[in-house]
Amino acid sequence: QVQLVESGGGLVQAGGSLRLSCAASGRTLSTYNMGWFRQAPGKEREFVAAISRSGGSTTYADSVKGRFTISRDNAKNTVHLRMITLKPEDTAVYYCAAEVTRWVVTARADEYDYWGQGTQVTVSS
Repeated sequence: QVQLVESGGGLVQAGGSLRLSCAASGRTLSTYNMGWFRQAPGKEREFVAAISRSGGSTTYADSVKGRFTISRDNAKNTVHLRMITLKPEDTAVYYCAAEVTRWVVTARADEYDYWGQGTQVTVSS
């Protein structure tokens, strides 16, 4: 079992940038495909980005393509989400998640096995 802890959230003005981190403990991160999801108040949790175990494959939600970049450092057991050109609609709690069984990355939240507690990102207009 892996434990995930997100950090790096905060308050930023529209157009600004943030870098979220997800630190894993308990098991080697390279065992897992990793994803980032977000949930805004009153809305369902939505997919943001995912990265394969090796880092060789990534996928993004259309709403963040070209603005967000997911990366991982398996040696440091961390996953990052670099966010630029932030918009007020990016405001949400951001969660990282780990998926253990699939060969390819997935955007489906119900296919992820472990979740962090989330970090708040607020983008002011």
